[in-house]
Amino acid sequence: MNPLFADLVDDAGLFPPTSLPMADALARHEADRVAGSRVLTHRFLCLASRLHEITAPRPERIGVIVDDPQVDPGDVDLIEVRLGKPVPLSDARLFVEVTADELDGIDAVAHPHPENGRAGFKIRCGGLTREAFPSPEEVARFITFCTRNGIPFKATAGLHHAVRHYDATLGVWRHGFLNLLLATHAALHEGDPLPILATSDADRLVRLAVAVTEEEAVSTRATMISYGSCSTGQPIADLRELGLIGEDA
Repeated sequence: MNPLFADLVDDAGLFPPTSLPMADALARHEADRVAGSRVLTHRFLCLASRLHEITAPRPERIGVIVDDPQVDPGDVDLIEVRLGKPVPLSDARLFVEVTADELDGIDAVAHPHPENGRAGFKIRCGGLTREAFPSPEEVARFITFCTRNGIPFKATAGLHHAVRHYDATLGVWRHGFLNLLLATHAALHEGDPLPILATSDADRLVRLAVAVTEEEAVSTRATMISYGSCSTGQPIADLRELGLIGEDA
């Protein structure tokens, strides 16, 4: 299994546009756990205000998106919160959601690796409206900031497919998770992430991915930790179609 794609996709089935009911989301998560794809983190993402709805079998790994800071997240894998919002007390790994524009007001020295007791970052790459999608330039600024300052990050929203593509319904280009991975690799190795984020050339991205060494893949994933997808099947299908993982991955 290429470490570039291992433990990559968080289960965001509760969130739009899929918006599964809790029972269905948990059932799908359990089925994914049994199937055992190594592309999935098998981490179940849930709003803090909905944690009480989780029933058995309880996911082994839970990521909490803080919408109510008064809720005790309990024993969870990680916590995600918007910049400037209260953070519940927890030993879980913390990721703070920021936009590219907000980076100018952030002291990078105050945000080293979570192992040192500080937060990683999180970027939102899409949503339900055209305005929710950051430009390639904005995503490139975010990735460059993180790589230059040693800040790990997560991504979320809009990353259903591996390769950047046009959504005619919203009239917007959707970012690809493979683009993000390879842009992170480029930024870590003195390359320019922007052309990689802006391309929709699947063959070019595959060639770049194949050229990534195992050591480089590990360092890339130490920066881009994972991303949330409301579909857990589509990312796997895309990587298989591109020939980047096998049928058993």
